[in-house]
Amino acid sequence: MKTTLSRVLLCGWLLPFAASGQALPESPAVQDAPGLPLWELGVGAAGFSTPAYPGADSRTNRVLALPYIQYRGKIFRADQSGIGARLFNSDRVELDVGFAGSLPAHSDDVAIRSGMPNLGTLVEFGPRLKVKVAELSPTSAIRFELPLRAVMEVRGGVRRQGSTLEPRLSYDTRSADAAWTGQAQVSAVFGDNRINRYFYEVRPEYATAARPAYQAESGRMLVRAGLFGTMRVNPDVRLFGFVRYESYGGAANTASPLLQRDHGVAAGLGFTWTFKRSEARAQSVSD
Repeated sequence: MKTTLSRVLLCGWLLPFAASGQALPESPAVQDAPGLPLWELGVGAAGFSTPAYPGADSRTNRVLALPYIQYRGKIFRADQSGIGARLFNSDRVELDVGFAGSLPAHSDDVAIRSGMPNLGTLVEFGPRLKVKVAELSPTSAIRFELPLRAVMEVRGGVRRQGSTLEPRLSYDTRSADAAWTGQAQVSAVFGDNRINRYFYEVRPEYATAARPAYQAESGRMLVRAGLFGTMRVNPDVRLFGFVRYESYGGAANTASPLLQRDHGVAAGLGFTWTFKRSEARAQSVSD
């Protein structure tokens, strides 16, 4: 689904975070503190290599250069952990509404999908519950997250393509001055019937000798584990990178002819350069 995105080619906050399926991953959250700028503007660039879609035998390689935006409001947020609205926040529990997404895949570039409709840019949005399981130190914690997202395809219009649920356990850490951050996470992605049909169903009119008709069903799509990190080079430049392993073994649609591999790896590397900051400062959640 996916690793971040036409859905965002005009929204640079995507660069450091996005993902599901072939999307880019969400980056580790850097704890905001009073004194940071309320907003920052910049540009960024990144290169990504991901499976064309979950379970594909083909890969998608892209380089993106986009504007980059951060906004640290008490409710509305556009930062390294994504874009959304914080509905509730306490020391241990947070509830927000956020976005993720994935890059498109053209069927002409994926042999097994030749002659089938292209896979468009996917935008995912919905509520996410975050619970701090353990605070190991002032700069590191273990968190459980539960995002539930509706999936919309942007391709010649906007179409609903189902929903996903991704229980996730993550370990977040950073230096005391946030010069570097790191995250390790494991998760499983479950999809309803519609999103699984989108990736894995072969309707009779697209069936061939090498690609028999197949009716997809709801259930687990994949299990993934990943690492993500950022490093501040100077006050204006930050590097980021990620690597992620996904397993499709035992998924609900392993019998689909479109699910060709039992595992996949995605990776990316990029940077952001901030050239403008607000004089106004971000407030802490308790203010």
